[in-house]
Amino acid sequence: MTTTDDYATYIASLPRVLAGAAALYRDAEGRVLIVEPNYREGWALPGGTIESDAGESPRAAARRESAEEIGLDRPLGRLLAVDWTVGPGRPPLVAYLFDGGVLDAGDLASIRLQEAELLSWRLVAPAELPDHLPGPLGRRALEACRVLESGEGAVELENGRRPAAS
Repeated sequence: MTTTDDYATYIASLPRVLAGAAALYRDAEGRVLIVEPNYREGWALPGGTIESDAGESPRAAARRESAEEIGLDRPLGRLLAVDWTVGPGRPPLVAYLFDGGVLDAGDLASIRLQEAELLSWRLVAPAELPDHLPGPLGRRALEACRVLESGEGAVELENGRRPAAS
């Protein structure tokens, strides 16, 4: 028979995995909206950590983070990619990327940056994403653009790349 204390000890002993979610917003020309954080080098997509301890889902996190970071609070489209990434100095990360849709001129004009975390935003062509977004994030965003263009279903990625079939 398992006790509540036994179960809590078991749960505490399990490996830790981080979870994040972001949205891929585009303009009418197909350029992707990226943001410049003030707490690290490089650019990012609007998104962040899933507050899983509070019961937040990946989709809800991507929407919340977009509202907080760029001031756009809107329903998100379909899941484009799920990426398992391993990096130095942190637990593995499962990153979800959702379709944020196409932003018109009014949407772009209404962007309001979260000044506590972001310095600026810009639109870049999909081919330029790996030049601005570090490592797996750039590859993930590029794969998501390919999914949108091809109409295929969401892709499974490992460090931003499609894994070899097993």
